[in-house]
Amino acid sequence: MSDAFTTRILNVSTGTRERVVDLTGDCEDFLREAAGGRDGLLNIFVPHATAGIAVIETGAGSDDDLLAALHTLLPADDRWQHRHGSPGHGRDHVLPALVPPHATLPVIAGHLELGTWQSVCLVDTNKDNPERTVRLSFLG
Repeated sequence: MSDAFTTRILNVSTGTRERVVDLTGDCEDFLREAAGGRDGLLNIFVPHATAGIAVIETGAGSDDDLLAALHTLLPADDRWQHRHGSPGHGRDHVLPALVPPHATLPVIAGHLELGTWQSVCLVDTNKDNPERTVRLSFLG
């Protein structure tokens, strides 16, 4: 594999409740090794049908606000045709249409080019799947 492309798999425990997990530190750790101070792109991808990647503020309530908004848009009730799993699980399969399973972000001099309050987050509303994988890929 070329130095221009490097990838790593993160294993993330999300537990049995809805979660927004900040991955920014993991992304920066990966870039310290993979980017070597170069410019490029970081792609973050979650290969699951019921999770997504968001770039949002965390720690000031925005992560809880996101989950609340998703509850409003995607109620956990019996309206969903996709009916296996816990009640309302069909909503989890619609989540990636609103919170996509990927993000591609600029890397400048080996660091993520994020705004002051932006963080890279895994969004997981599926209480039935407590373990997730996230692929980080640097192209530079």
